[in-house]
Amino acid sequence: MSGPANPALALARAFLFVPADRPERHARALATGAGSVIIDLEDAVAPARKAEARDALGASLAALPAEGRGRLLVRVNASGTPWHGDDCARAAGWIADGLIAGIVLPKAEHADELHRLAATVGPKALLLPLIESAAGLAAVDAIAGAPQVLRLAFGHLDFQADLGMACDADEVELAAVRLALVLATRRAGLAAPIDGVTPDWRDAQRLAADTARARRGGFGAKLCIHPEQVAPVQAALGPSADEVAWAHRVTEAVRAAGGGVVSLDGRMVDGPVVRLAERWLALAAPHGPGDSSLTH
Repeated sequence: MSGPANPALALARAFLFVPADRPERHARALATGAGSVIIDLEDAVAPARKAEARDALGASLAALPAEGRGRLLVRVNASGTPWHGDDCARAAGWIADGLIAGIVLPKAEHADELHRLAATVGPKALLLPLIESAAGLAAVDAIAGAPQVLRLAFGHLDFQADLGMACDADEVELAAVRLALVLATRRAGLAAPIDGVTPDWRDAQRLAADTARARRGGFGAKLCIHPEQVAPVQAALGPSADEVAWAHRVTEAVRAAGGGVVSLDGRMVDGPVVRLAERWLALAAPHGPGDSSLTH
C-alpha cells in the first residue's frame, strides 16, 4: 500500500459527505458511526461561499471529538479551480495539527496532481482520488500508484456527464469502468475502492441494489450523501452471519492441521480460501466507532 497506514480508513465501508459550510452537521455525521466523514468544500458549497466555508472550517474541526479525527477527510476543490491552492494550503495545517486524516481529490486525472498534493499536505496525509472522467480512467494505474494514496473512489455521476452517457439504474454501461478501478487497486496494493453515491437517499431499494452491485464487483465501500444511508451500506458490505461462521471454521481447521491444506465440507481449503476467510473475519471485526471493510 502506497499511503500511510490507517486501518480505520482502509477498512471503512461508508464514507458520508457533509457540507463544509454546515458546521452543525459535522459532529452529527461522526455520530452516525460512518467509517469516514468527508467534509466537502467542493460540490456542497456554492462558489460565493467557498472562501468563507474554508475560513470557518478550522474552528469547526477543532471543536469535533478528538477520537473521531482519524475518520475525517476533507474534499478540496479540483486542481485547476480558483480555490484548489488555498484549500490544500489550509488542509496542510489541519493535517499537521491532527484535525483530519487526509484529503479527497475530486476529478483526479494525472498522477502529478497527487504528487503535488502529497508535497503540499505532508507525508502524514492520506489521499483518496476520485476518478470522474475519461482522463482519470486513462491514468488510473498511475494515480493508484501515486504517493500516499490509500483508496480509489468512483464518481460515477460526473463520469457519465464527462462521457455524455445516460445510464439506466443498473448502470451496466459502467461495468468495465468499475472493473478497471478494482484491477488498478489490486495492482497497486491499495485497500478496496469506494463506489459512488446513490443520489436519492429515500430510495432504499435502489441503495440496496447499488450496494450489492458494489460488493459483487470488488468494491469495499460506498460514498453516502445522507446519514440514513450509512447503516444499510455498512450492513450490505459486511459478511453475513453464515459467512463469518464459515470463516471461523476455515481458520480453525487450518490451525488444527498445522497450516497445511485441509478439506472442509468437501471443499479443499487452500491459500485463496484461507485469504477469503481472513478477509471476512476482518470485515466482521469491531474497529471502534467506525466500521470495517474489504481490503485486497
